[in-house]
Amino acid sequence: MQASLQPRDRLRIAVQKSGRLSEHSQELLAKCGLKFRTSRDKLFCYGESMPVDLLLVRDDDIPGMIAQGVCELGFVGQNVAREQAVEAQLKDRDAGFQELRELGFGHCRLSIAIPQEQSYDAVTMLAGKRIATSYPNLLQNYLNQNQVSASIVQLSGSVEIAPKLGTAEYICDLVSSGATLVANQLKEVAVLLESQAVLIGSGLEYQDERAELIELLLRRLDGVLRVRESKLMMFQCPRAKLAEALKLLPRGDKPAVYSLEGSLSNELAVQAVCHETIHWKHLEELKAIGAHTLVVLPVEKMLA
Repeated sequence: MQASLQPRDRLRIAVQKSGRLSEHSQELLAKCGLKFRTSRDKLFCYGESMPVDLLLVRDDDIPGMIAQGVCELGFVGQNVAREQAVEAQLKDRDAGFQELRELGFGHCRLSIAIPQEQSYDAVTMLAGKRIATSYPNLLQNYLNQNQVSASIVQLSGSVEIAPKLGTAEYICDLVSSGATLVANQLKEVAVLLESQAVLIGSGLEYQDERAELIELLLRRLDGVLRVRESKLMMFQCPRAKLAEALKLLPRGDKPAVYSLEGSLSNELAVQAVCHETIHWKHLEELKAIGAHTLVVLPVEKMLA
């Protein structure tokens, strides 16, 4: 079912009620300047700073809620979004939502795992096997792409114990640290999907207040995501070494360069917002060419 364009003056965002994405999602919204008052049943958060409300729901329900027009945006695991998108694709219908932003947290991967004592050389070894999973559509799509025929055993949980129970020979499940696999004498042999938290939306063009709210939220979100790993680097260096110093900087915005008062134009001050991690090696390389007074500071807010 496609989302409705029925007018509404408040924006609704679906967020996982509990689990690995819930706290990070709400922290991200707080950094965007949103404040909420939680209802007594803890299923709804009323937006106090902006006309934006949260619906606290099950992760698996979020894509469908967007497709049905219950809410306009949702924070969800990419694994969940892709599973439901592939299901729609296999059934030749519109999913009713699209991925808008990758959020950089909740990293995991959907992988094939087999008993540790077994060998694995190629995807063709899956042929004729029973594979237990909670992601049957992603698994089926992977098998189709590799022209492999295998039996999919759909389980809603505790997938990792399927080989011990004799339910399946292999599994296809989410992996983060890999500790659960090791505890069940399994090993990871193939990755189907590298997943993280994503923001999804209907992709519809709203003709009411929601359009402006979505644009504002995405702009703030981009600013927050941009500065999360960003740092402000400041240092001084001889004018003759400027070009060399700029080449050593991590990826970032165009640096600002100033002449130092009283330096007879031989010393320059450089300020650069870097969007990649600044390691000690970067500082040591800059110092080696004559840069000094190197300072690295966190960036709290940034609006391009």
